[in-house]
Amino acid sequence: MNITRRQVLAAAGSAALLAACGSDSNASDSSASTGTDAAASDPTTPPEGGWALVQRFPNHPLFTPGDVRLPVSLADADRMLDNGPATITGWIEDFNGTRVTDVVGTRRSDGLPTPYWEVRATLDAAVVYTMRIDGDDGFGATFELFDPADVITPATGTALEPFDTPTKDDHRGVEPYCSLTPDPCPLHAVTLTEALQSGKRVVYMVGTPAHCTTGTCTPGLQFLMAEHERVGDEIVMVHADVYADAEATTVAPAVEALGVQYEPIIYFCAADGTIVDRLDAVWDRGELTERIDLLLAG
Repeated sequence: MNITRRQVLAAAGSAALLAACGSDSNASDSSASTGTDAAASDPTTPPEGGWALVQRFPNHPLFTPGDVRLPVSLADADRMLDNGPATITGWIEDFNGTRVTDVVGTRRSDGLPTPYWEVRATLDAAVVYTMRIDGDDGFGATFELFDPADVITPATGTALEPFDTPTKDDHRGVEPYCSLTPDPCPLHAVTLTEALQSGKRVVYMVGTPAHCTTGTCTPGLQFLMAEHERVGDEIVMVHADVYADAEATTVAPAVEALGVQYEPIIYFCAADGTIVDRLDAVWDRGELTERIDLLLAG
């Protein structure tokens, strides 16, 4: 089978099985170092042949009918770009090619070397869709919505299940209990179980800073630490690492308990433990602050 340039880029940007941080390292690293040259002529104008959409969201049983978040990056013939228009416009069509909704994507790059465009849409049917944007290469980004019965990961609107995540005082067999270097993050004071029992809003992040190569997990956790400083004890924040060992050979029990196949991920929970929001795979400082503020206002 012939593999096209677009297929390589799409595969590079997708969050794979517990490998979201490593899956697009080549594209991300090259765009961070040389992407300016690629977009220097006019970052708001599509290149010859159109932009390729690089999916920055997981593409396995995850999305269900309702609101979906579909972050994408833009690529030219060689790499993901480190610049681009402030907004992109386009549409989502179903597997029959029927246009079902228009979309607008907002560029997000606060604290990240490679921007993504935050696209959100409401879709009603559990079918295959393709997101297209004006000026793309004619392929867009294909994804699928699933029946909730076929999705095992925690869904928005359901209760987040308690789990005794590693803490600073009890690592529960996970070494290191937090792989952020040089110092572990402060979001291991209580377990997820204790957080959900606190009667406060809860934010729960799963991610592995030590094994991140795309610039998503480490800044994503650092952004969350900054939010922890900003909002104080109004929200109980908990971080769980992905692997149980420093060599990343064994998946941590916290990940197995969730049944997730990608990372990083953040769940936002109301005071009763109901998941009201979620960020998958990539987020910048500004988007996280907005979602935290929405959680506090809810």
